[in-house]
Formats: sequence, C-alpha cells, structure tokens
Amino acid sequence: MQEELKLLETLTQLFGPSGFEEEVRKYLIQEYKKLNYEFIIDPFSNVYAYKKSKKKNAKKVLIIGHMDEVGFMVKKILSNGSLLVTNLGGFNEETILASRAILKTFDGKKIYGAVNSVPPHLLKNNGNEKTPISKMVFDFGFTSEKEATDFGVCIGTPIVLEGQFNLLNGNKRMLSKAFDDRFGIALGLQILKKYRDIDLDFDLYVGGVNQEEVGLRGASCAANFIKPDFAIVCDCSTALDTDASDEFGKLGKGVLLRVFDPGMIARSDIINFQKKCFDERKIPYQYFMAQGTTDAASMHKALSGIPTLSYCIVARNIHTCSSIVDVDDYLNSIKGIYAIIDNLNEEQIKIFQNEVTLY
Repeated sequence: MQEELKLLETLTQLFGPSGFEEEVRKYLIQEYKKLNYEFIIDPFSNVYAYKKSKKKNAKKVLIIGHMDEVGFMVKKILSNGSLLVTNLGGFNEETILASRAILKTFDGKKIYGAVNSVPPHLLKNNGNEKTPISKMVFDFGFTSEKEATDFGVCIGTPIVLEGQFNLLNGNKRMLSKAFDDRFGIALGLQILKKYRDIDLDFDLYVGGVNQEEVGLRGASCAANFIKPDFAIVCDCSTALDTDASDEFGKLGKGVLLRVFDPGMIARSDIINFQKKCFDERKIPYQYFMAQGTTDAASMHKALSGIPTLSYCIVARNIHTCSSIVDVDDYLNSIKGIYAIIDNLNEEQIKIFQNEVTLY
C-alpha cells in the first residue's frame, strides 16, 4: 500500500494547471523509461506509453487520465506588484480566498504566495459581499510591477493553489490538491507496472492528456491520434456525501459504475461488463449519476464512435486545494482496472464495437 500512496503523493504535488502540464508529462516520460516502455507524444502534447500485442492486426485499447488541474493565469500586474488572474477550470469562489498559491514563470522559477482576503468587519452588505475571481488579488510578495516582471511574471503566467498531501485517520483517507485527476495518472502507471511482462490480446496505450478542465480538449486529439477500438477514461468524480445524505457518491463505498453524466450516457453492456469483472473478484462498487463530465464525453463521440468506459472514484472538495479521497477506494480501483484488463480480449472488443452482434 505504501508504494501506491507514495506515487499518488508525488503526482498530486506536481505543478500542472490546464495548458501547463509539463511537469506531469516529464514525470510520466521518466517513469515510462524506467519501465522500458516506448512512448509517443502527439501534436497536442498528450503522452502515451504503449505495449504492442504479439497478435497481428490487434485491436487497440486506450487508457487515459488527464494531467491538468484547475488553476489560474495572470491577466494583469498591478503597480504594487500584486496580480489579477483569470481561472483555468471551474472553481467555487468561496473556496479560494486566503488560500496559499504557487506561481511558475515561463522559464521554470517558482514562488509562493497567497490570495488576499478582506476581514469580515470590512466587508460591505453586512458581511455578505462576494469577491469574484476577476477581482481577487494574488500576492507573491512583490513590492512593485517592475519587481514582478523582473522575476519573470507576465500576462499568461500560470498559478495553482498549494495543497499538501496528508494521510488522515490512520491512513484511511487522503487529503491533497489535484486528486482530479492525478488519480487517473497514477492508475495508468500502476497498469504499466502490472502488465509490463504480460502478453495481451490487444495493443495497449496508456497515457496522460491535456486540458480536460477547460473543455475536454486533449481527449479529442487522443482519440484521433491513437484511433482506439475501446477506451477507458480514468477520473475523479464529486462525492456528495458530506452531510451523510443519500445522494450518489460516497467515500469508501467503492469504484463507480458511472451510468450517466451530462456528456455521456454509459452503454449498459459496458457497465454490465465492468460489474461482472468486479463481481468475480469481489471488488466493491457503487452506481453513480454525475453532474459533471469527464474526457469520456469527448472520447466516445470521436471518429465513428469509440466504445468508452468512464472509470472513476469519488473525492470530496474537488476543484479545491483540499480534496479528500478514501484510501480503500483508490486501492480497489487498481484491483478493478486489473480485473477489466484481464477480461478484455479481441472478441469482447468486437462485441463492444458491434462487429459481433448479440441480437
């Protein structure tokens, strides 16, 4: 368990807002090389390790997570050295004020700072004044515009909120930024370790894609570049159990059977396949209907239609610097993806592609 948790800690602490995923990509390439995988980078800067089947004309299976996290981009440098920003991805504005932040210049220098917060007795409207992201002030200690620009800050410089990785309650839960979606990236590396020396009935491509948080952009390129016959999109969904309600998505209740979101209605045959694989190995799961989308929404519509599974666990507080994941959910997601891969073969992929009719 310690190795799996350490990997997730390492990945979550990398800097990688949408459009600035270089640290994550470099880390993946480093790990691909350690595992002796060949890899490719597509024109959108998505990266994939791949393992060819010994079978001629084998089907292609693509498994992806997105490398980016929600963040910000500098839009104005004020005369006192403070910064105004635009957001990269969706935030609940109430979660941002007083957070600590990390800025990274285009030449790779990092500096730490914070988001300014006005004390309640100075707020207008009886303390009910809201601060939109467009008016939030980010302070990195610069005392003038010149000092900021001399350091390397410019329009477009990326920022993320700082969120350290911590284990909670006797290693039952994890707290960190960027579980969405370094979870999916970690899962991909676990797959590559597991199947490095195992022959498969299909060509396996496992990788990280860019810019999911700003419109599922990398997945579109991935679909057209790899042209998979079956795809699995790994991501972190929103837990809705913080008030002990009966809503979908509970920490500790297993991997999701994600049947619906606004971007994709899951195919019942693919969900039934996932359920069968899990039942055989007694892996816990829970049905889930989502309010947000994943890269699967883009993937499944590409080309002439790609059979796609959205493979997720839930986290509390996603799109903040303090998201919480259940350790057992994460470990069971690794067992679950192994069960799916072990049960995949050319015949099953043909069924998903409707090359073999069941009617």
